[in-house]
Amino acid sequence: MVKGKKTIGRTEVIDLPELGLYNIHAKTDTGAETSVLHCEDMEIIKKDGHMYIVAYIRPEEHKAKTLRFTFPVHRERTVKSSFGQSEIRYIFLTKIRMFNELYDIKLSFRNRSSMSYPMLLGRNFITGKFLVDVSKKNLATNLL
Repeated sequence: MVKGKKTIGRTEVIDLPELGLYNIHAKTDTGAETSVLHCEDMEIIKKDGHMYIVAYIRPEEHKAKTLRFTFPVHRERTVKSSFGQSEIRYIFLTKIRMFNELYDIKLSFRNRSSMSYPMLLGRNFITGKFLVDVSKKNLATNLL
């Protein structure tokens, strides 16, 4: 640990308690600016002059049940994928549990069904809090 920074591995198992989602497998991605969570589908709605992101998440991959979440849009930003395609991502704020501590995290939703991990931990979240040891895995596992 360097100057109060905890070390995380190339993958972590995290909780998103405000979404009621636990033991999510996340890939640490220092190349991604924003953290991303998998959703089955999403839409942006406007209500009373405010934008909200509505996302549908299947908490258990092999079950049909999906949960519906609505969050106020914190901001929108244009993101360029590793394939060079630009798209607008809608960012919302929530809490993440790692090392049995809660941290604020800015997240966006995206369909990641073709990816190995349902979540990416990006630079905006990692910077200033954690060091990454790519030779390790699951250093922040929550022991309840």
